[in-house]
Amino acid sequence: MKLIVGLGNIGKEYENTNHNAGFMVLDKVAEKLDVKFSERGCDADYGKFKDGDETFILAKPRTYMNESGRAVKSFMKKFDIEISDVVVVLDDIDLEPSKIRIRKSGSAGTHNGLKSIIAETKSENFNRIRVGIGKKNEHQDLADFVLSKMRMTNEQVQGLEKATEAVLQIVGGEKIDIVMSKFNG
Repeated sequence: MKLIVGLGNIGKEYENTNHNAGFMVLDKVAEKLDVKFSERGCDADYGKFKDGDETFILAKPRTYMNESGRAVKSFMKKFDIEISDVVVVLDDIDLEPSKIRIRKSGSAGTHNGLKSIIAETKSENFNRIRVGIGKKNEHQDLADFVLSKMRMTNEQVQGLEKATEAVLQIVGGEKIDIVMSKFNG
């Protein structure tokens, strides 16, 4: 079983914000695969589906960003999922809006959602797809920037589409190393 988690914050006030890029990508993936987030549990809204012999869970934590690790840990325990079978989709202020970066492990950097997942799972060895949202302007508070509405420029739409395609390729059975080589160029 594989777990694909989009990071974001729940609630209308957070819809379409920079920090909700993970939720936005999972919504696009779910739409393309005709999966509904109809189940609630493990501190998340989620949907399960099969592709071939593999079962997948698409999950959007209801814990808010800074506690995302609670949901990931809960899914791993309930469904006996290995950390290497977790894919996390999240926003990244250090990437331009049209870019994504896929990694199999690494530190959290300044991202509180990743910090929470690493703290709860006691591991940095999970796959992540970072979606570029660009940098804040120099006089803007970081929290204000990530919680502001995404401008949905052509570049931002491209980044969301690339991340969606990367997730779909992983679901389709493509190895993470191959997906990384396609999208990290």
